[in-house]
Amino acid sequence: MRIFSISASRASEIAAGAMPEGLADLQLPKTGFLWISCTRAELERWQTPLQTTLQTLCKLQLLDLHVSDLLNAQLPSRFDFTSQYDLMVFRGLTSAHAPSVAPASQPLKHLPERGGPPILRRIDTSPAGFVVFDRVLLTIHPNAHNLRDAYAARLLADSGTDSAANAAPGVPDSRSTGARGVPANPADLMLRIVNQMVDGYLALRRELSQQLDHWQAELLNPKTRFNNWNALLSARLSLHHLDEICEDQRAAIQDWIESLKSWPDHDELLSRHQRDLLHVRSRDVLEHIERVLHHVQRLEQNAETTVQMHFNAQSHRTNEIMRTLTVLTAIFLPLNLIAGIFGMNFEFIPLLHMSNGFWLAMVSMGLTAAALVLFFWRKRYLERPSR
Repeated sequence: MRIFSISASRASEIAAGAMPEGLADLQLPKTGFLWISCTRAELERWQTPLQTTLQTLCKLQLLDLHVSDLLNAQLPSRFDFTSQYDLMVFRGLTSAHAPSVAPASQPLKHLPERGGPPILRRIDTSPAGFVVFDRVLLTIHPNAHNLRDAYAARLLADSGTDSAANAAPGVPDSRSTGARGVPANPADLMLRIVNQMVDGYLALRRELSQQLDHWQAELLNPKTRFNNWNALLSARLSLHHLDEICEDQRAAIQDWIESLKSWPDHDELLSRHQRDLLHVRSRDVLEHIERVLHHVQRLEQNAETTVQMHFNAQSHRTNEIMRTLTVLTAIFLPLNLIAGIFGMNFEFIPLLHMSNGFWLAMVSMGLTAAALVLFFWRKRYLERPSR
């Protein structure tokens, strides 16, 4: 469990550890808000003291149904709200750099033990939970998830700049309104973490495209015999699973944007500039999700099109072979007829007792074959395949 105090100019870590003894003495800062971050296992273990802390800080507790959602590792991305706080469950597409996938995380389904693009195995799809209060942000991460630590290190580094240290008390730093710097409110921090989760998949697009393009090249290469159909089918099913995840993400962010529009215009904790910033950042996150969705759908379409082109090419190649064999059979059929005639057991056959009868028969057979080849060539039954 890690707890951060975030003001308009600086972020500092209050407590970090596995035991929540510091929750009893936790208080809101004079300005700014608190960020309480824990894993799903810690929430399940210390749910009671955490609820007591929220009662002290925010004068309310989480609903039991929302706690169940935060503890559910299979829940898709969704958004819900109450009159006092907002709940966002976001199933991220971040790269899992750990040597092994944590038990709580859910790797993409349908992948065989061997085969398939290795990049699909490095995508962690575990959900992260965000509970947005007025001055408190509670985040629930998977049990082995490095996104929180990575963003916390970035947040502490950004808040240690000289401009933040020299800012006047109570005046937001100009850097805090940009992509970096200190978040202005809990909703801003939530959107930044969600955006980082989406951008984690955007960084994998090139490698994923290269690995699927390699299969496409093998499928369309007539000199190779593709037999990795099980892995290809598993990859297509996994891409379809990613498509469903992105659809849930987009629906959750759209619900958040609609809820953001209903916030009261006059709020002492949220200025007009901060409200506009939340709208802009929310639309930016939605645009990133749509880019991911468009990319996944394009990969699905490319894979489907390539498979269809592969079977069409195989069918065309089979038809070409059968046409060639049919033409060769048609060429040699008259020759077999001539050979059959001269092989009859009759005493009197033309050319049979002539000294040059054999050569005359061979010449006639050759002329017949040449005439048929020329005829079929002009009919374009025999031609070289285009390169």
